[in-house]
Amino acid sequence: MIAGIAFWALAALAVAGGVAVFVVDSMARATFALLVSFLAVGLTFLLIDLEYLGVLVILMMIMEMCVMAVFMIMFMMNPGGLMPMTMVHNPRGAALIAAVVFVSLAAGALAVPPPPRRGAPPADPARALGLSIMGDKMLVMMIIGVAILATMIASVVLAVHGGRYAADRSRSR
Repeated sequence: MIAGIAFWALAALAVAGGVAVFVVDSMARATFALLVSFLAVGLTFLLIDLEYLGVLVILMMIMEMCVMAVFMIMFMMNPGGLMPMTMVHNPRGAALIAAVVFVSLAAGALAVPPPPRRGAPPADPARALGLSIMGDKMLVMMIIGVAILATMIASVVLAVHGGRYAADRSRSR
């Protein structure tokens, strides 16, 4: 009962965050609305006992959205939303395409019967999913993830005017 209520609350939060991305008038606010949506999806994974995927989605989205917000604040002309802007281009066309895709997917979901279940679920579904996606390359992907994170941090540090020692030089003057 409580898990069902939590699921629907997280689903509503994920949809509300996704809608907010296109409603707010700031790139930074849109980034954090997208973060809320992804966090709700990650918590939904945790709710259905997919701990690995849930934690992975939560950690990756927090890092990705924070890095994205930093770059948007650095490079966007209107990061704080002080001037009105819209996140939707061609709203009529986008609404028409969205309606057609929604009706098609809903019709397909309702018209196609689910396949019969074969076999039993694995003891650890997250491990089984990871192995089916990456096979024996799981360790390689984890190492590459750390290398990508180090590259992002290094690029932000080096993007500062004067390099990584700019703050030290300004203090010594």
